Amino acid sequence: MTELTWILIAVVALVVVAGIVGAVALTSARRRSRGSSATLPPADVSPFEIDQPPAGGASAAATDVLEPEAAPAPEVAPAPAAPTLERPEPVAGRLQRLRARLARAGTLGQTLLAILSRGDLAESDWEEIEETLLLADVGIGPTTELMDTLRTQTRILGTTDAETVRDVLRKELLALVDPTLDRTLHVEPAIGDDGEPHPATVLVVGVNGTGKTTTVGKLARLLVAEDHDVVLGAADTFRAAAADQLSTWGARVGVPVVRSDRDGADPAAVAFDAVKEGRETGADVVLVDTAGRLQNKAGLMDELGKIKRVMSRQAPVREVLLVLDATTGQNGLRQAQVFAEVVDVTGIVLTKLDGTAKGGIVVAVQRELGVPVKFVGLGEGPDDLAPFVPEEFVDALLS
Repeated sequence: MTELTWILIAVVALVVVAGIVGAVALTSARRRSRGSSATLPPADVSPFEIDQPPAGGASAAATDVLEPEAAPAPEVAPAPAAPTLERPEPVAGRLQRLRARLARAGTLGQTLLAILSRGDLAESDWEEIEETLLLADVGIGPTTELMDTLRTQTRILGTTDAETVRDVLRKELLALVDPTLDRTLHVEPAIGDDGEPHPATVLVVGVNGTGKTTTVGKLARLLVAEDHDVVLGAADTFRAAAADQLSTWGARVGVPVVRSDRDGADPAAVAFDAVKEGRETGADVVLVDTAGRLQNKAGLMDELGKIKRVMSRQAPVREVLLVLDATTGQNGLRQAQVFAEVVDVTGIVLTKLDGTAKGGIVVAVQRELGVPVKFVGLGEGPDDLAPFVPEEFVDALLS
């Protein structure tokens, strides 16, 4: 070989060696910049012992890998709380509250007192008193009697002093309301032909819109407040909402409700089942709600008579309560006459008496039928139903 050839070989060898050394240096620098490899163990640990816990127990890192966290315990929903039954307001508290409400809202009494407060009464004042009584639906007969008595008494006493006339008016109004009528709701258990005690059964009737279903619910609350065991019968099968409404009233005070599972069922059958349920469970009182019906619909009125007859097969019907809207006035009186002929009404429940000038219907309906007003409703609250007390009614009007 020539000297030139040897020189070329030496240059190539130097270039190769320099490239190898540079590559090694570059690799080492990259490793130092990244730190130790995640796949290689430290120098003092055998690669076969990486997954082995040390003798004194597992390290935190090893434990996290080898023992997964336990699944959280399933949540248990709390048991639903038992419904709290309402405790109806006692009767005594109702009377006081309703008396005050009637005194504030009694348009009849306010008008009469306004006339009497004028002092000595002129003929025009007497005529205004008579007109007020007629507008209050006292009726022509009772109003004529009352006016004759007032005029006679003032002549005998020799005065037209307003306070004197007021005292005479109170006395005569009380006589017209008639405190001697029996206003007791007869819910004493009846003794049947078999010698066994039967629950007292109460049938509630009336035209549409007078508030029968609400009255039955309120009456149930009043009886519960007096510690009676009550069963309700939803015999208004023509209006689906009526049975639901009655069930709600019963649930609030823990009173069972007997109802049909289908709309349009025979109401007499529902009434029969309700009385039967009352007998079997030893209830004191069975209240039966009925569908509203117009007094001029002969077929519906005949059905009402059928309901009463069917109920009587299980237990005597002790009370038939007619629910009247006080705002209907003399029209309510005509309704009462027809119902009394069909089912022998024993008592009146007068609703919506608050804020009305029609309180005279109390006098008119009792005078016409000889049937007492036994309960009055003076509001929309659940306990706004109270026994009718003539003295308190008249005093509230004239207070």
